[in-house]
Amino acid sequence: MAVTGRFVALVAFGIVPIVVLGVLTGDAAPAFIAWLVLAAALGALDLAVAGSPRDIVLQRQLPSRVRLGDSATSTLFLTNRGGRRVRALVRDAWQPSAGAPTERLRVDLPPGERRSLSLVLTPFRRGERRVSQVTVRSSGPLGLLARQATLNSTGHLRVLPAFTSRKHLPSRIARLRELDGATSVMVRGQGTEFDSLREYVRGDDVRSIDWRATARRGDVMIRTWRPERDRRVVIVTDTGRTSAARIADEPRIDTAFEAALLLAALATRAGDRIDYLAYDRRVRGRVQGATGAELLSRMVDAMALVDPELIETDWDAVPGQVRQITNQRALVVLQTSIDAPGAARGLLAVLPQLTQRHTVVVTSVVDPATLEATRDRGDRETVYRAAAAERALLDIERVSAAIRQLGADVVTGSPETLPPALADAYIALKASGRL
Repeated sequence: MAVTGRFVALVAFGIVPIVVLGVLTGDAAPAFIAWLVLAAALGALDLAVAGSPRDIVLQRQLPSRVRLGDSATSTLFLTNRGGRRVRALVRDAWQPSAGAPTERLRVDLPPGERRSLSLVLTPFRRGERRVSQVTVRSSGPLGLLARQATLNSTGHLRVLPAFTSRKHLPSRIARLRELDGATSVMVRGQGTEFDSLREYVRGDDVRSIDWRATARRGDVMIRTWRPERDRRVVIVTDTGRTSAARIADEPRIDTAFEAALLLAALATRAGDRIDYLAYDRRVRGRVQGATGAELLSRMVDAMALVDPELIETDWDAVPGQVRQITNQRALVVLQTSIDAPGAARGLLAVLPQLTQRHTVVVTSVVDPATLEATRDRGDRETVYRAAAAERALLDIERVSAAIRQLGADVVTGSPETLPPALADAYIALKASGRL
């Protein structure tokens, strides 16, 4: 049983004249007791008429997945199996991160009938958002006292990465088409194959001259090359403690997911094979053998359930994980943090094993607030802040230089610019014949 605000207001309403009566007569106890008995009798009568919330049968309908930032509607169906009308307030107990409204929903449910209540969810965190219970408070016609029960009704909604970087995909696909079609690369590399012959024009690389074709045609002919298809791209996301940092109000790992999804969407359009791995000391997510739309679908499903772990990443095991995926030469993209030389020692130690067999690109997000702090030097406090920001940028540059010296490329950027920058690096590798 639950006491409602109406019952409290009713009791309080009667106390005022009783107090006045007590002042005038000197004895308000009998009137006070009589008023409480009357209020209790009204409440008991009202409670007796109220329908039981345990007579309600619940069913739930909601979509299985939604992108972060989008909204989904959860519909709760209530069926009254009892013999009395249920006038109730209903609270659907979603997790706070599901973004459910906080107000209670009111329902009037006659015996044997069914009603639906809709709740718009706008999640603000990735992952599995769950609900397991619904609280129903049924009151009588006067609304004085109520019956309350918590009923089981499970449901879950998987919140996928937002993939806002997909806005950069059309322009990068257009560049890929130019690279694969009208503007075939002129220099042969490890990742190019013969495309066609054409006449020599000023500025062409003389190393591409086909002397046999030249002798046959009587004109100088050169070979053109195009990027090979069906190359391997392995994306490894570091899910260790450094990925939990928030940069520009976004976890570092979410920026890595955005960059990985854009690269995967671009590479699969180019005909390459993409494998994905989320790893710290054990595999947190893996996608292999998928292509096209299935690839992105499986990647966002795997990413949705991955959260940073507050442990150091075991970089010594990463080369072995890559070997399990492929023995062929591949583009290996390592998404991690290079902010501090100390934290990057494990990465630097294993890079020679990877660069010996693969083309390696290391990506890291840079805090735009750090760049902004270097420009503000108006007073002593901001000068100290600028000095600290300059030191942080120098640390990043030191680690980047060490990575390049070991044979890998480095791509850095803010949460907004890192995904397209990684896509541009992939296109540049294609154009140069390194993939």
